[in-house]
Amino acid sequence: MSVQQLTYPRPEKGSGFDLTIPRSPIVDAYRQSTQGSEVLHLRAEQALAGGNSRQVSYWSPHPIAIASADGAHLTDVDGRRYIDFTNNYTSLVHGHAYPPILETVDRQIKNGTVWSAQNEHQIDLAELLVERIPAIDKVRFTNSGTEASNLALSIARAVTKRHKILMSRFGYHGSLTETETGSFNHDYPATTYLGEYNNAESFENILEHHGEEIAAVFLEPVLGSAGIIAADREFLLRVKEAAHKAGALFILDEVVTFRLHEGGRQKALGIEADLTMLGKLIGGGFPVGAVGGPDDLMDVFQSSDLRTYHSGTFNGNPVTTAAGVVAVRDLTQKSIDEMEKLAERLKNGLAAAAQKVNLPFCVSHVGSLMNVFFSNEIPQAALMREDQAAMSRFHIAALNQGLFIAGRGLMAMSTIMDEALIDEAIDRAAVAMSDVAAEL
Repeated sequence: MSVQQLTYPRPEKGSGFDLTIPRSPIVDAYRQSTQGSEVLHLRAEQALAGGNSRQVSYWSPHPIAIASADGAHLTDVDGRRYIDFTNNYTSLVHGHAYPPILETVDRQIKNGTVWSAQNEHQIDLAELLVERIPAIDKVRFTNSGTEASNLALSIARAVTKRHKILMSRFGYHGSLTETETGSFNHDYPATTYLGEYNNAESFENILEHHGEEIAAVFLEPVLGSAGIIAADREFLLRVKEAAHKAGALFILDEVVTFRLHEGGRQKALGIEADLTMLGKLIGGGFPVGAVGGPDDLMDVFQSSDLRTYHSGTFNGNPVTTAAGVVAVRDLTQKSIDEMEKLAERLKNGLAAAAQKVNLPFCVSHVGSLMNVFFSNEIPQAALMREDQAAMSRFHIAALNQGLFIAGRGLMAMSTIMDEALIDEAIDRAAVAMSDVAAEL
């Protein structure tokens, strides 16, 4: 095996997989089969800072460039076809080019894409979200989850007249200075306090001593980028109680977890947030974000008593919201339950494949979401993982076998998957694991 090193720049925050892997048969096979992607990456490096506009889409020796997508599959510029288990990082819950969404969007585009006035689709989507999530009376749309995080923070600051926030170490709520703190494991005391996930006492202590400074507590009911780690119901309830005792808002980030139940993870757990952040799937494949909450909090936007200002050229645009109505409408509890069964089948198949080649293996799994680890125990967060060598190799080996997964091991189901596809994926992963075992 050659000792030449291929450098991995830091991937998406919280991913934690190895930054370097040695030149090897796995990498050589990848480079040989993705030469068109390499050419495009070299072009991208000349015009795009870092060669991309989304760090998570980069990996070494070069990322794959996709030419088309349909259903559960991606096709790259070299003509290679992949089963897609990222689904644009959980946002495409119905897969790619979902016909009902395409038909709806096609009709809307022919009538215009955006205008500076109301559109009915925005109202339709808002009504659907209000119907599904008990904690929401009113909704306000943005263009991304990051923007939703910013909007939720603006509401909290307007209501409490405070500035700081409390979030979980290893949590992720978008690319804001205040919320990137947790995922990079750096403290910025000027804006953000960090508690330990699933440790209610750590949040209670911070709120007891610094509550008068804190406008809101931000939490994911399942840590996403940190490795699909579920929060205990008691933890969430205790943090909510402590936040209210301190006069702070309790905000649940359901950008990822809304796919886990018709009413989001909070409905499944029987918890109501003060404010709920949404994004990803509610746009049907188009940029979107949203914040919802009860009337008394969302009234900060009433024109007769405007307490915080919010606008955006593409907020609630008719293309996104028309697509979102279909995406949310077709995400039924039955389809959610079916995706969970497929995830369980995939998890068991991957574990059996790893055992056959003597690779340590475990999976963190909640509903249609899972994260694989080549270790005997699930770490506290992906940044804390100790399986970097195996995970980095498996990522490339899986791509070689036509499996598109996240570099950190995230895998997400979509409603158009079935048992036959999952079994095919298990067979492909078994080959990839065998290749990894041969190199370790």
